[in-house]
Amino acid sequence: MPDKYVFPTKGNLLGLNKSIRLARLGYDLMDRKRNILIREMMALISNVKDLRDEINSTYKKAYFALQEANITLGVVNDITKAIPLDNGLDITYRSVMGVEIPKVLYQKEEVKIKYGISSTNTKFDYAYKNFQKVRDLTILLAEIDNSLYKLANAIRKARKRANALKNIVIPDYEQKIKFISDNLEEREREEFIRSKLIKKRIEVKKRG
Repeated sequence: MPDKYVFPTKGNLLGLNKSIRLARLGYDLMDRKRNILIREMMALISNVKDLRDEINSTYKKAYFALQEANITLGVVNDITKAIPLDNGLDITYRSVMGVEIPKVLYQKEEVKIKYGISSTNTKFDYAYKNFQKVRDLTILLAEIDNSLYKLANAIRKARKRANALKNIVIPDYEQKIKFISDNLEEREREEFIRSKLIKKRIEVKKRG
């Protein structure tokens, strides 16, 4: 049922036609945005499983080697304190259809032994190298996981807005346009009939 406050005038009809064009354009943009974001998301998802599997496998190798190092060297806590903290991370962003996707900037360095080798063995070295590999993979996974979260949230919002335009806003405009158009056409028919009757009366008077 059309809004009772929408008066059937040509001005309102012009305004509604403009509004529905904008609403349809908005829907097309939201739908396009959603599709682009979904493609971006699927491209990232295709890498996640293999990456998680590689991290789990590398973690297992690293912890197993660390356990063996603990057995052969004793507890290696003091040795690990000689390994410096890695603060070489930075984050930048790239925009995909207005969605800020994080990009972790990290200068991957060649694995270097940074502790005294006289107090360690190959098991500890192997564990150290694997933990460094885990670090690199985890940085990449964190970047992808954060990107997926942002993309999924943006896709949900775009879908919600597109559905609202398609199922609520545009049909409401269409109904109002039909209501006004029908009323204007009815007025034109009435005006045409009235004009014909007036013209006929004038002609009758002239003959009489």
